[in-house]
Amino acid sequence: MNFYLEIIVLIAIGFITGVINTIAGGGSLLSLPILIFLGLPPNVANGTNRVGILFQSIATTAGFKSKGVSTFPFSIYVSISALIGSLLGAQIAVDIKGEVFNKILAVVMVLVVVYMLFDSKYKRQGLEEFATGKKLWLSVVLFFFVGVYGGFIQAGVGFIMLLVLSSVNNFTLVKSNAIKVFVTLVFTIGSIGIFIFNDKVNWKYGLLLAAGSAIGGWVASRWSVHKGDDLVKQFMIVMVIIMAIKLWFF
Repeated sequence: MNFYLEIIVLIAIGFITGVINTIAGGGSLLSLPILIFLGLPPNVANGTNRVGILFQSIATTAGFKSKGVSTFPFSIYVSISALIGSLLGAQIAVDIKGEVFNKILAVVMVLVVVYMLFDSKYKRQGLEEFATGKKLWLSVVLFFFVGVYGGFIQAGVGFIMLLVLSSVNNFTLVKSNAIKVFVTLVFTIGSIGIFIFNDKVNWKYGLLLAAGSAIGGWVASRWSVHKGDDLVKQFMIVMVIIMAIKLWFF
């Protein structure tokens, strides 16, 4: 692919995934296959994708903070748990064979599509939040496994976090998203270190992706998170099905 076309494609994909990850989650289900399509080995694509996620999470966390959405200290507790899990997951991802990774990613894509088709809205307006006590500790344990999965694949981890935060802790979609992006920021710092240490990052592609992701995350974090969810999900369902077929069969 022409170098200038690569720049346009990666920045555009980064912007789209930044918006998708901030509003709902699952943006890596788009960016990962694109990186593989551009010729990166699956585990290098996995590591390179973390560069975009890292810069997107920094920008998005700043965006939510600028809107006055407070998530502390709850987000600190679950972030530490997720960080520990991500180190284990990232090491698994570094060592896994490319063919196995492709098939796992394809299966995850299909499962996320099924979930998106049948999920209920993440709206918990007016319900009591559970940010302390037993529900806090349950979330800490669950976020360790979220971290393992996030460190391993990353793709779709946002949906899993929203599911935990809305069903266990009764947080609103706005607060769940703010917690989600902060947790993603923390455990991505840990997991990307593993990929860098094992030389599994393409910095040219990663920084181009990051440029778009940071802009997309900032813009989306300042939108009303209730707008655009249906459109994003419809777009993701089509793209995920196409990419899952490609990864499984080609």
